Amino acid sequence: MVKIREAIVVEGRYDKNTLAQIVDAPILETAGFGIFKNKEQMDLLRRVAKERGLIVFTDSDGAGFVIRNRIKSAIPASQLKHAYIPDIYGKEKRKSAPGKEGKLGVEGMRPEVILEALRRAGATFEEEPAQSVPPREITKQDLMDLGLSGSPDAGERRKKLLKACRFPEHMSANAMLQALNLLYTLEEVQDLVSGL
Repeated sequence: MVKIREAIVVEGRYDKNTLAQIVDAPILETAGFGIFKNKEQMDLLRRVAKERGLIVFTDSDGAGFVIRNRIKSAIPASQLKHAYIPDIYGKEKRKSAPGKEGKLGVEGMRPEVILEALRRAGATFEEEPAQSVPPREITKQDLMDLGLSGSPDAGERRKKLLKACRFPEHMSANAMLQALNLLYTLEEVQDLVSGL
């Protein structure tokens, strides 16, 4: 597994699953064309791009370029890198027929093709830091301790936290945890929760 500093944005969960087996990096989804109507998701992408940089890794079909261009128009170029997969015709194993244009998407690419695309995009490949201690990761147990899961009013408290963080309101608890770890420390989350 290769560690990459930047976050990566992909179209959907199958792309995310493929990348998660190859790279150690935060991977966010656009929910396909959902990015056009979800202002909170775009805001999250902007914040992550500003904080650590963002690699746009969409399919090479027309839809992938429409999504890529939407992100490109909303986030400064200095905070974006673009990874492109080659045009390879075929179908993904899970599908019964090829896509509209007959091209494989990110999910259908071999690991070496994905890594080469990330290298060409200028991804920052990192070695595990030897001396510096990274900030403590926020865990599911922390969410329980803060009353954000496992309690009768956890769902309502999560909604308030999502709103306070300007995250998409329909984020799952796991997606929220990932976003919190990208943008906040545990202490900052504790402060936010105490103000709810």
